[in-house]
Amino acid sequence: MSERKQTEVIKRRYNRISGVFDVMDHMIREEWRKELLKHAKGKVLEVGVGTGTNLKYYPSNVEVTGIDFSPKMLQKAREKADDLAISVELIEMDAQQMDFPDNSFDTVVSTCVFCSVPDPVQGLKEIRRVTKPSGNIIMLEHMRSENEVVGKAMDLLNPIGLHIVGANINRKTMENIDKSGMKVENENRLMSTIMKELILSPNKN
Repeated sequence: MSERKQTEVIKRRYNRISGVFDVMDHMIREEWRKELLKHAKGKVLEVGVGTGTNLKYYPSNVEVTGIDFSPKMLQKAREKADDLAISVELIEMDAQQMDFPDNSFDTVVSTCVFCSVPDPVQGLKEIRRVTKPSGNIIMLEHMRSENEVVGKAMDLLNPIGLHIVGANINRKTMENIDKSGMKVENENRLMSTIMKELILSPNKN
């Protein structure tokens, strides 16, 4: 399946589950979101904003642009954004091909996004491109366990999650970050090696 067709398939799946996504999204604990988003500053891009669960946790002095490739997810996010005091702009856009100039944002945020981006390295390269050289990328991502027994079990189970919601549970996200040319400044393990809070530098020369 081509990358474009795969993107369309995943988009349809996320449109389908948009009404129940907030319930599913509770796997990310509230304290994890709060801890992550306290690092957001300035002009912020949230990639894969989904139904907007993160929006209420941003500091009051930031300007947030949120993108998602699911219009139905964005509709839910707009309902949340209407009740907030912070500046929020929501745009339908593919993380693999963003329509922003280079060096546009002070902070780029993702929470459990790179499990579903068809080409995660390309998506990470796009994040790197749009982040200012002095900026940070802050991520809360789940990935394949570094324990080989658990990792192999995740490999076996992966087709189920991929079929239902288009999310991979066995992505080697740390390897993908390295391939994208970014540098991990801080790594905090939240659920063994499966869930991590990461602060990255775009590491531009």
